Amino acid sequence: MLAKVNSAALYGIDALRVEVEIDLASGLPQLATVGLPEGAVKESKDRIRAAVKNCGYTFPAKRITINLAPADIKKEGSAYDLPMAVGILAAEGIIDKKLFDDYLLIGELSLDGTIKPVRGALPVAMAAKKHRVKGVILPEQNASEAAVVREVEVLGVRDLPQVVEFFNGSQSIDPVFVNLDDLFNQHSQYSADFNDVKGQQHVKRALEVAAAGGHNVILVGPPGSGKTMLAKRLPTILPDLTLA
Repeated sequence: MLAKVNSAALYGIDALRVEVEIDLASGLPQLATVGLPEGAVKESKDRIRAAVKNCGYTFPAKRITINLAPADIKKEGSAYDLPMAVGILAAEGIIDKKLFDDYLLIGELSLDGTIKPVRGALPVAMAAKKHRVKGVILPEQNASEAAVVREVEVLGVRDLPQVVEFFNGSQSIDPVFVNLDDLFNQHSQYSADFNDVKGQQHVKRALEVAAAGGHNVILVGPPGSGKTMLAKRLPTILPDLTLA
């Protein structure tokens, strides 16, 4: 049996779509991972086996091959645990595969099947938007970060059985939403103000020009001349941040 699950790999500050392919074949029980996996990815087979068994599912006693495509990009971290486990259960016939094309999956599995948070939730959501994928399934703790991308359905999950029941249609998961205006307002409150600065007219003029034109600034001077004080107040005259 063959199953394909969508996931993503971090590449710098971006995320690239990764296809997790699982093949089950007759033969001696073995789990092999190919596609440039590093240490944490190779170790995932032990976490997956324990998580699947402790959640009450049968781990297939077959020759299992997992390919992380494209194979020429290095795969790092533990975020592939969830898509691997879901793919193995789907290849065994425990999970319905009809919704797999609609979602990207990331998440680290505990030995009891709990899904732990991972890095890169926001880039993964942006990758889902870029590739026109309907949504992202990821740990609950990462859901609010990914939900900043409004065009993508973000589903936060607690454990492996919840994901299995979702794909089989026996349980629904409410999408996570965040209020972007409130989020940006939280980070637009400053204890200092550019109005507080007395004198320093030439420096204030330079900072105003830099803020208006989006230029860099270098402040040079002896200790106590006001460099830090002025730099701390520069954000208060910058325009409000946008999502981009």
